[in-house]
Amino acid sequence: MPRIKSRLRLWLGRGFTLIELLVVIAIIAILIGLLVPAVQKVREAAARMKCSNNLKQFGLACHSHHDVLGYFPYGGYSNPPGSWWTGNKGSWLIFSLPYLEQDNLYKLIPNLSQPNFDSIGAALNDTAKFGPWPGLFRDVRLPYGRCPSDDYDLNARVSNYVGSLGPQCATGGCGYDPFQKYCHPDKSGLGDWGYSDPNEWYNHGNTLDAKDLRGMFNRLGVKLNMASMSDGTSNTLLIGECLPFEHDHLAQNQWWDFNGGQSHCTTIIPINYKSNYHDQNGDRCNRPDVNYQNWSVSWGFKSRHTGGANFVFGDGSVHFVNQAIDHKTYQLLGCRNDGQPVTLP
Repeated sequence: MPRIKSRLRLWLGRGFTLIELLVVIAIIAILIGLLVPAVQKVREAAARMKCSNNLKQFGLACHSHHDVLGYFPYGGYSNPPGSWWTGNKGSWLIFSLPYLEQDNLYKLIPNLSQPNFDSIGAALNDTAKFGPWPGLFRDVRLPYGRCPSDDYDLNARVSNYVGSLGPQCATGGCGYDPFQKYCHPDKSGLGDWGYSDPNEWYNHGNTLDAKDLRGMFNRLGVKLNMASMSDGTSNTLLIGECLPFEHDHLAQNQWWDFNGGQSHCTTIIPINYKSNYHDQNGDRCNRPDVNYQNWSVSWGFKSRHTGGANFVFGDGSVHFVNQAIDHKTYQLLGCRNDGQPVTLP
């Protein structure tokens, strides 16, 4: 018995050598190095799924609006049409509120049916009733409005989800417009893609006439229904993701406004094209190839997801579209009536 105790005492008194400690630390570091990327992938997969579900809710809201009123929400609306700054009634997100379990908020917006009345401005500025700026919307974080993959200011009153203009022109005013050829391919030598317009497609979707709009939304109140997607609802983009940090209109943080960026994305810009440069002097034409204020590069669909972005289609289905998609196929998915229906690869 004394011999056993002596051996135990000897073993208990023996410490780790420096080399043994270093080996253990190295093994732990390797395990952490293997674990962290796996955890990040799981987290991003969950965020992407949540983002997809958000889009699904907006797709359902748009369809519910169509079921009740016979048309999709206006991308932006003023009453009468054309009185954008004096009769502002809001973005498509405002008209979706009753179908997102936000009917009480919708009913608080004053005089939505009154012509020549700025309902949104009144809601923002009625400090006696709603408190200081931004009035009615001061504490509102739009349900389903943020993609969890986007780390942009989580307190910002903004939405990551934008109605599609389709392959509409969007010049930036800086002389750097590398993707304009895709909004009039017949005039750019790319061939007949089924769409053309003698008026260069009404830059930025600024039209009151549905025939001049290739996508499903614009900020000026074009009314479109299911029948307007003559290429098929499952072949037409409805809403997609965008990043406020890379899109100057979204960066205004005003999801409720007709000009707040919620109908300001064109498919002519490739998916996930970077426009993350912010000039310290506000010069929108400095580094125009990546400037978030240059609309010819910033008004595209973008996400923080690796390899593409989520979209909801006209039939309400949600799909992840790879950023490497053939660009012509992408334009035909964006255009609702080119006569060349294509399916998602």
